[in-house]
Amino acid sequence: MQLHRFDNMAKRKIIKIDEKKCNGCGECIPNCPEGALQVIDGKARLISDIFCDGLGACLGHCPQGAIYTEEREAEDYDEKKVMQENIITAGKNTIIAHLKHLKDHGETGYLKEALEVLKERKIEVDFDEKTDIHSFHPQGCPSAKMMDFSDEKKNEIGEGGSRASYLRQWPVQFHLVPPNAPYFQGKDVLLVADCVGYSLADFHKDYLKDKSLVIACPKLDSNLDVYLQKLTSMIDDAKINTLTVMTMEVPCCSGLLGLTQKASESASRKIPIKVIVVSIKGNILKEEWI
Repeated sequence: MQLHRFDNMAKRKIIKIDEKKCNGCGECIPNCPEGALQVIDGKARLISDIFCDGLGACLGHCPQGAIYTEEREAEDYDEKKVMQENIITAGKNTIIAHLKHLKDHGETGYLKEALEVLKERKIEVDFDEKTDIHSFHPQGCPSAKMMDFSDEKKNEIGEGGSRASYLRQWPVQFHLVPPNAPYFQGKDVLLVADCVGYSLADFHKDYLKDKSLVIACPKLDSNLDVYLQKLTSMIDDAKINTLTVMTMEVPCCSGLLGLTQKASESASRKIPIKVIVVSIKGNILKEEWI
């Protein structure tokens, strides 16, 4: 997160909430360990710029698609204040989750400040580079609980002689995935129309292997603008390596490629993008880099 500082203000990415879409369900609250969000008068609110680090841990946890990031002038994020007023008071599990959050996003400066606060307060926690964030993930909807099992060894043949799954993470539905999740950082990403996996018999072996996955339906899914924002964030913030878009031959699937092209135009980084079109009978009709 690059900040352009003057006084205590900075032009930086920060959370924005669409009040028209927000229904006050509160699903975003436990997914912001910094304590920047509260439900007030029936709507989720950003209570202070200094509590929002702009890294988007809450993105993907709003069922209404009401949360996104914008770049604007805002008060500098204050790591020490966040630690003292929100993180430490929430207990050791939240402390560890917050430290891992900073580490996964490469925020070494903030991580150092957080550890200094713990040292000053004489608070000891079990944190190192092998710490598993999922053991301490804040409680929320189980369908959106982030899990990264990409480091697990995969055998070509699974238990009982069946083929092994090459899925590396959870969740996979586009509205649920956080765009800055560790399993997207610098990775090759597969953006797939829902029906593709049912059409291709060897989808896992031939296409999903060694890639992170996002699935979506451009015809039936709502709030497609959220997908555009997330794709742009994955390119610029998660710095994904490549993006492969797989769609069916039916016309409604073309919307997924359209979203990808718009995100590519909006993003400041340029990455290789491959397009694969699958027939309803499971044949590859087109495969090309664009």
